Amino acid sequence: MPTIYSIDALSTGAGRDGHVTTSDGMVDLEMRAPKELGGSGEGFNPEQLFAAGYAACFHSALNSVARQRKIQLTDATVGARVELVSVDDGLQLAVHLEVVIPTQPHDVAQELADEAHQLCPYSNATRGNIQVTITVTDD
Repeated sequence: MPTIYSIDALSTGAGRDGHVTTSDGMVDLEMRAPKELGGSGEGFNPEQLFAAGYAACFHSALNSVARQRKIQLTDATVGARVELVSVDDGLQLAVHLEVVIPTQPHDVAQELADEAHQLCPYSNATRGNIQVTITVTDD
């Protein structure tokens, strides 16, 4: 497969209580474990970054699917909630996506979200590995 885009990230310090940077300099963040994990919560954590990335990526996939179907999306939003859950052998992520397309009938919005889930690179990376639920709401 030909690579379309590549970026490198480096974590230094102590992981969740360290620092991350990307090779292009666009990300340069102090990382801190959330209070729920015994940290200070005074920095970013991996789950926040994953939620932001998944929401943006899925929203792009949604717009791409809509363009292919010649549907204009205005005021559409995608929210992502990432949860760190306890499982028998450690911790795992779970993702809940909320898609809102107020300008489309619910059945059309659901079709667009389902198609976007097949297209989105985050969805493809997580499929079969973690629980991802998608809820389409009208507002």
